[in-house]
Amino acid sequence: MSPPPATLDSRASWSRLAMALCLSLIGNAGMWAIILVLPDVQAEFGASRAAATLPYTLTMVGFAIGNFVIGKAVDRFGLATSLAASAVLMGVGYGAAFLAPNIAVLSIAQLAIGFGSSASFGPLIADTSQWFLKRRGLAVAIAASGNYLSGALWPFILAGTLASDGWRAAYLILALACIVIMLPLTAIVRRSLPEAAMQASETAAAERARTTGLSPRALTILLAMAGIGCCVAMAMPQVHIVAYCVDLGYGPAVGGEMLSLMLLGGVASRLVSGVLADKLGGVVTLLIGSTLQMLALFLYLPSTGLMSLYIVSMVFGLSQGGIVPSYAVIVREYLPAREAGARVGLVMMSTIFGMAIGGWLSGLIYDLTGSYQMAFLNGIAFNAVNVALMVFILMRSRPRPPSTQRPLAA
Repeated sequence: MSPPPATLDSRASWSRLAMALCLSLIGNAGMWAIILVLPDVQAEFGASRAAATLPYTLTMVGFAIGNFVIGKAVDRFGLATSLAASAVLMGVGYGAAFLAPNIAVLSIAQLAIGFGSSASFGPLIADTSQWFLKRRGLAVAIAASGNYLSGALWPFILAGTLASDGWRAAYLILALACIVIMLPLTAIVRRSLPEAAMQASETAAAERARTTGLSPRALTILLAMAGIGCCVAMAMPQVHIVAYCVDLGYGPAVGGEMLSLMLLGGVASRLVSGVLADKLGGVVTLLIGSTLQMLALFLYLPSTGLMSLYIVSMVFGLSQGGIVPSYAVIVREYLPAREAGARVGLVMMSTIFGMAIGGWLSGLIYDLTGSYQMAFLNGIAFNAVNVALMVFILMRSRPRPPSTQRPLAA
């Protein structure tokens, strides 16, 4: 195979990655904002907890669908155009939320915010993967870390505004950030990948794909199924850790600290997994992360002490953070580069639906059993499906030696 063009893994590639991270820090705020203002929204509208969570649910629905739809738009119109449209949509969505007279209007606004925010996740990761070959895993991991870093950064930025002026003023700041900061920055990523670099990525992916004997559609379906499996498992601690700590008598503040530990561990995990993906490939890296996540879920079963829960939560974060970005690496290793936006978006959509299903299913199991023990076991079972699918793809990817015929006996 001929060496990759100089455009890949170049200074321009790393500059584009730095700009992608900046855009991600602003764009991904839409996924976390409603969580941050949920108590204030519930108090202002006098809503029940279930009604107050409806805006979050629609945010995740928009985020999931947007990963696929905007991913296809990136393949057709380019990253800059898609991000610019998303920035405008989010600005309008935040503005509508700022003026919302009730939960219903706020929920519709959050649907638009979630849809627009998705452009800064799967589609941005897919574009980043196009510009790298040797360091693709690390680059994808850095781009994906913007999602967690955004969730950690904006609460600090908006804390003073929330305390003094309320959630509507915070949303107005986010609207201005999308229009005044994010929209102009999209022009910097307008440059498209040169044809020679695109062809190099296509050739490398085609060579890997031939080893599996699977069609692009079949492999995409398998990855989507795996994404649901791993993220149903991932949702159990991430969505319910606060409630779990309340049930154990430790209070919501302790649960919030454990969630922060998961997110910080997830950032570190994503970076380490990116380095591993460059050395071992996306399938092996995902298999390692998924196996460690399953072990961490087992550790939750006997852990009810405060210190043990802190430790297991950190272990869980360090295990799971690199799983979702590994899907983007696998797509780029095995599937056509010109369809990266749509295929990465589809797989990312499946992981987000897995999170949504897992959060709801864990709550249902708790309602039926009065305990989270069976919910953890349910997560382990879904995680095992993910591990099995990764093993299947890995075994299919191994080069097969030519068959040899035994000589006939004399």
